[in-house]
Amino acid sequence: MEETHASLVGMNIDDASKSFLEELLNTPSPSGFEIEAQRVWAKEMSKYTADVQCDTYGNTWATFTANKPDAPTLMIEAHADEIGFMIRHITSDGFLYVERVGGTDASIARGRRIRFMGNNGDVIGITGNTAIHLRDNEGKEPKIWEVYIDVGASNAEEVAEMGLRIGHVGVYVDGPLTLHKNRLVCRALDNRLSGFVLTEIAKQLSDKKEELAWNIVLVNAVQEEVGCIGARMATHRLKPDAAICIDVTHATDSPGLDKGKYGDIKLGAGPTVIHGTANHPNLVKRLEQLAEANDLPLQHEAAGRSTGTDTDFIYISGNGVASALVSLPLRYMHSPVETADMRDVENTIQLMLQLIQSLKSDESFGHKL
Repeated sequence: MEETHASLVGMNIDDASKSFLEELLNTPSPSGFEIEAQRVWAKEMSKYTADVQCDTYGNTWATFTANKPDAPTLMIEAHADEIGFMIRHITSDGFLYVERVGGTDASIARGRRIRFMGNNGDVIGITGNTAIHLRDNEGKEPKIWEVYIDVGASNAEEVAEMGLRIGHVGVYVDGPLTLHKNRLVCRALDNRLSGFVLTEIAKQLSDKKEELAWNIVLVNAVQEEVGCIGARMATHRLKPDAAICIDVTHATDSPGLDKGKYGDIKLGAGPTVIHGTANHPNLVKRLEQLAEANDLPLQHEAAGRSTGTDTDFIYISGNGVASALVSLPLRYMHSPVETADMRDVENTIQLMLQLIQSLKSDESFGHKL
């Protein structure tokens, strides 16, 4: 039977890309347990280059090699992990208590479906939500240790028979769907959507078969949500001369957000480039010039100290790496209904391809006196 991709109806991407994006989004990848999703990503990357590698903790990268032996290297990096839950305690009557994996928001955790990755395969549970008629603490947000999960068991022994134990991880069940034409909704768009950007870049590099002035290494790093761990490992190993980190940023065009506090970022108005300490002015300037020359929309953000992304650790690796952060606007971050605009995805892909094409073998983005 021919697939219809009902959840991504209207998206301006081809059917093969839709199939891959759906598979990637539907594959759990909580921090520290990313390997299944990394295998999905690596399989897709292997269509475009034979040089796909993985390290000890699951950082995975695909390399497109320049013809010049001593060519510099541009690393374009995203992170593969998502927030989730980890089982901390199992009660005698079969309920699970959990802790956060990354920045999980306990205030929206009640009344949800959770998919646990157990020893015998996936186990679906639900977070308990006491009926409003019975609650005497109306308006009180739960602490993470107050969130409990019902997997249908009557006792701890039945939980064990399901293949669950303390330390197993889970994520929200919610899969992808389309709002109107271009808006994509799903858990884990932060930051699986940027991993998708990397595979689309790889597809274009493979199709064009142009001679590259720089080596291009596309990296899907692990454990960003718990401290930007994988990016440190990958940058140390790969030693790039310049780097672009692709992540998501807060769209501030939904009700109740103070633009004086958070900036003015809109869905569908293009990716953002951040100005600040982690972002090298020369590389940022190149991105601005390319966006203007190619009529690509680009929004601007300020980060006077840190970015809160892998960029903060990429740029300080070794003797320093000229780096820039390019971000996809996202509503409702760290929730099961994260919302992005696929036009921003396409414009990010095109901006990265223009950057790659603009590189000269003898140039550097470092400052000169």
